[in-house]
Amino acid sequence: MELLQVADAVAREKNIEKEHVLEAMEEAIKKAGRSKYGHEHDIRARIDRKTGDIHLMRYLEVVETVEDEATQVSVAQAKRKRPDAKVGDFLIDPLPPIDFGRIAAQTAKQVIVQKVREAERDRQYDEYKDRMGDIVNGLVKRVEYGNVTVDLGRAEAVLRRDECLPREHFKNGDRVRAYIYDVRREPRGPQIFLSRTHPAFMAGLFKQEVPEIYDGIIEIKAVARDPGSRAKIAVISNDSAIDPVGACVGMRGSRVQAVVGELQGEKIDIIPWNRDAATFVVNALAPAEVAKVVLDEETKRIEVVVPDDQLSLAIGRRGQNVRLASMLTGWDIDIMTEQEESDRRTEEFKTRSQMFIEALDVDDVIAHLLVAEGFSSVEEIAYVDTEELTSIDAFDEDVAEELRERARNFLEEQNSRLENRRKELGVTDEVAAIEALTAPMLVKLGEKGVKTLDDFADLAGDELIEILGKDSMSEDEANELIMAARAHWFADEESGADA
Repeated sequence: MELLQVADAVAREKNIEKEHVLEAMEEAIKKAGRSKYGHEHDIRARIDRKTGDIHLMRYLEVVETVEDEATQVSVAQAKRKRPDAKVGDFLIDPLPPIDFGRIAAQTAKQVIVQKVREAERDRQYDEYKDRMGDIVNGLVKRVEYGNVTVDLGRAEAVLRRDECLPREHFKNGDRVRAYIYDVRREPRGPQIFLSRTHPAFMAGLFKQEVPEIYDGIIEIKAVARDPGSRAKIAVISNDSAIDPVGACVGMRGSRVQAVVGELQGEKIDIIPWNRDAATFVVNALAPAEVAKVVLDEETKRIEVVVPDDQLSLAIGRRGQNVRLASMLTGWDIDIMTEQEESDRRTEEFKTRSQMFIEALDVDDVIAHLLVAEGFSSVEEIAYVDTEELTSIDAFDEDVAEELRERARNFLEEQNSRLENRRKELGVTDEVAAIEALTAPMLVKLGEKGVKTLDDFADLAGDELIEILGKDSMSEDEANELIMAARAHWFADEESGADA
């Protein structure tokens, strides 16, 4: 009974199943028995779960042909002891109890400690693997090189230095609140990793402080943080009667201040989330005022125009405001002042007008009219419907047809010139046959020494974009073209293997 009491005490202390402790004891007794009677024997131990009695036994398997006399017995010999014995049965010989010597007792203790530790680790992993994403409280147990070991009560966790807030220092005994972002099973036991810089930590703190978030009335759509300095959080209310920003701020700022206090004074901008990307970006750039936005949905870029006196506010110190707004919205944000936008538009207007004057051989009045109507390339004029051109003031059908004719002639001459240049540079027809590559692109490739299909296939995606220009295509499109160009390599390998 004393053995069962010890197992019970260990199970309670380590918070594991009593059965695991008893199995560890049985393993230890078995190991001691094999040390005494010989490691070659199949010796097993069993502890009676009711009385605590120890039973030590030697097992012999009944076989047709004996290969190992220490663990096997023939059918004929087995039948002498047990007439009904057959192949596959085991003869069990009871052994006298072991008087544990000093070495045997030490070995048994090591086995029990090891088994109990493994059971404890399994319990910790099973308990915490489903708690990823939770916020936990613990006590600082030790600090080594800035890495903090936190006692969670039923397990230990690690708060690494790079997951702590800047200028945040802990000492033994400090209480700490953190976010479980990973739980991994490792050889030395389950590792629980904590973070105080993770965006989800802030979201979890708001969930604890704002009942409407906990109840699902207000939803946190996005969080962006510059840990310890500033953060932005986007919220939306599922109930039109509740203001999401006001609810998160709380009476006299009580709710948001509780979160700010936990995050060592990190300033928090609470932003109303909006389905419309432009409105959301404008909200995210608060407290700066925005005059105008221009979206490019294909590249997920957005140009934001702000009054001259709002530029520094929109960008923020060291670009912090625009960087956080970009992280929050998922859009690349380019900020310019109204004056910069005006200068750029004037320059674009002059450049496009001059291009139309030279390409179409028209005067500056017609060129200005075309640019003002939104035409930006000769191709647009060459293939546009006549009705679109005749809708411009002072353009009749004859003028429209003449402009289209001149645009097509210009493009034909340009393509012919570029085609000759492509051949001069030695760019092969195989490369020219790639549909996505235009005549100007082929010339650029030739000038950089990319002349054959193999040359093209040898490129990396970023190299191709660098040659053709960053606005020529996306990196995915570039990689797709290169992989298509490499197809003949694999075809050659297959034909070689068949031969």
